[in-house]
Amino acid sequence: PRRQILREGAASSRHRLLIEAFASAGRVDNVAMVMGLHPQYLSSFWKTQYLLLRMDGPLPYHKRHYIAIMAAARHQCTYLVGLHMEEFLQVGGNPAWLRGLHCAPQKLRNLNEINKLLAHRPWLVTKEHIEALLKTGEHSWSLAELVQALVLLTHYHSLASFVFGCGVNPEEEQDGGHGCRPPSPHGDSSPASEDSTGGLGGNEAMQEVEVLMERMKLLQESQLEEEGVTQEEMATRFELEKTESSLVAPADIKDHSPQSRVLCFVEDPEFGYKDFTRRASREQAPPTFRAQ
Repeated sequence: PRRQILREGAASSRHRLLIEAFASAGRVDNVAMVMGLHPQYLSSFWKTQYLLLRMDGPLPYHKRHYIAIMAAARHQCTYLVGLHMEEFLQVGGNPAWLRGLHCAPQKLRNLNEINKLLAHRPWLVTKEHIEALLKTGEHSWSLAELVQALVLLTHYHSLASFVFGCGVNPEEEQDGGHGCRPPSPHGDSSPASEDSTGGLGGNEAMQEVEVLMERMKLLQESQLEEEGVTQEEMATRFELEKTESSLVAPADIKDHSPQSRVLCFVEDPEFGYKDFTRRASREQAPPTFRAQ
């Protein structure tokens, strides 16, 4: 039937794209596998990635991957940081740079401010930020270099959102990778935690929930036996049980902060999104940098 022919054609198109991605990069990462569900989207994305990271351009390959690391780390996307740390080393990057942003050349470190603004409050970018980077000096950027760097930054800011939204997990060869585990919106690459859904912390959290549910069940059974209990008393008892359950067998949940390998590429980690919607007079509107 015609509908089966179309379905087979779509599958073969996806298969061809994944083969091309493997031939080019030597691997098919989980982002490509997820996007492969929509072959036209994968085709457009893969061409963009290829142009940004592998085609001729003013920036050397290792610096392109380092800029990708900086952008992904700003959103605490451990998946993309780990992926491009491997790529950085494969194209001859200096391993010392991966100790943190403080070990990178000053020219790359100068991107930190505009990376921070583009990631969280892009409306605060002004022409002065661009001029400062293009300013003549030992660590200045050429216009062509800066254009490519800014495209890479914004591209990976957006890709981090895709990774979080689809719950993309690290590959098996990555640290903490779970290639056979189905994606989860609270998986290993979520901004909340590297260990929030797996390992000892997750198991103990589940045990606490089970204890609480068991206590609630017993409480409901006792309430059925005591017919004279008022609604206020029932609510009070429930809150008391809930408070006590949080004190019994506390779980040693690990800190939900990102791994140190991500934080080391971030300066001023407290800086984040702040609503820019005008809520009062025109004078309180934040400045915006408009350019065609």
